[in-house]
Amino acid sequence: MNEWPEGWSDGNRGNQYGRGSAGAQPEGARVMRQVRRGEPSAPPYGAPQQGGGGYAGVPQQPSYNDGYDGGGGYDGFDSGYNTGQVYGGGPGGGGPSGTREREPRPAPNWRKRIKWTAIVVVSVLVVTSVATYFWADSKLHRDVDLSKVIDRPAAGKGTNYLIVGSDSRKGMSADEKKKLHTGSAEGQRTDSMMILHVGDNGDTLVSLPRDSNVVIPSYKGSTSGKVYPNTGRQTKLNAAYAEDGPTLLVRTVEYNTGLHIDHYVEIGFAGFADIVDAVGGVTITIDKGFKDSYSGANFKAGKQTLNGEEALAFVRTRHAFAASDLQRTKNQQKFLAALAHQVATPSTILNPFKLYPTLGAGLDSLTVDKDMSLWDLASMFFAMKDVNGGNGTSMNMPVSGSTGGNLVWDKAKVKTLVDELKNDQKVTVSGN
Repeated sequence: MNEWPEGWSDGNRGNQYGRGSAGAQPEGARVMRQVRRGEPSAPPYGAPQQGGGGYAGVPQQPSYNDGYDGGGGYDGFDSGYNTGQVYGGGPGGGGPSGTREREPRPAPNWRKRIKWTAIVVVSVLVVTSVATYFWADSKLHRDVDLSKVIDRPAAGKGTNYLIVGSDSRKGMSADEKKKLHTGSAEGQRTDSMMILHVGDNGDTLVSLPRDSNVVIPSYKGSTSGKVYPNTGRQTKLNAAYAEDGPTLLVRTVEYNTGLHIDHYVEIGFAGFADIVDAVGGVTITIDKGFKDSYSGANFKAGKQTLNGEEALAFVRTRHAFAASDLQRTKNQQKFLAALAHQVATPSTILNPFKLYPTLGAGLDSLTVDKDMSLWDLASMFFAMKDVNGGNGTSMNMPVSGSTGGNLVWDKAKVKTLVDELKNDQKVTVSGN
């Protein structure tokens, strides 16, 4: 059966493509008939053509241009292309004749970004600082009640700290005592005592030799509450601490100097070594090498970094020196000032892996008075750093001689020194 209209044959198609054709080219597009709106229906299939043209039996194909009005549309027919409705015409629109342009990405608001970054950083720093403050504050051992000290001198200008290094072995194991050469003596005494004055005219660090000859004044017992009268009894300064602890020591220092003590700070053997190790060691220069079998000291001259064990031996040694306790107090001042300088450096403060272990070791080992704040403690350490940096004065309490192995203070010089400290004046007195 022939599928083509009457009069057509496969030969009329010319070269063919597909449908089993051997032609190499695809067939051309077929012209489809269109019917114009309003025209009469096409004649029946196979009817003769009116007006001629076309193939027999195929109605006349109207042109696409028929009815084009030249004004953007057809007569009676709107394709929608003239208004851009299909592809979104108008400015910036796309369509067959062009592509839509992507709107440019807005420039980043750097001012806003910097602002919010700064807010986040500041917030983190504030939260961390507040948390660190409360953590550190909770670790302080505020065990000394200076309100129990009686008959105290009037407070002067500036702030006076009594800094005490005790030979307490509390909490130390037998191996630690052996390693640190502390021995196993019962009770506790003071190996070092210093007055640190912090004021507007420079900071002053005054060492009080443990063998200083002093009078034990009347005092109230720290535990009994009983008042013991002044009998004029004279003894070494460190015996006051051994007799009734920190409050009697403060009372004795105030009575024999006339200087008001504002704060009390004490550290034991183990705590001192722990702080030095936590900060990574302390670098000092030793002018002349020395050995001491009692403390375990064995040092050569020159610049070196001491660990906790070595540092403790350095500040405890006195038998290796002709000046005995006076030389030891100088070494103690030198080392404590260097320690404070090391703690206050950016490498420690800005490094949490060093700061927190140092704070933890230091605060755990300190015993302070009930009114001591972290700000007071920080002020003390920075003042000691200033003394080491040459912005202050370090000295021993002026001594005029000795009696029975006790060092006697020079009363005239001590009075001048105390008056200058009370009035926060530059110190003019020199010590031994």
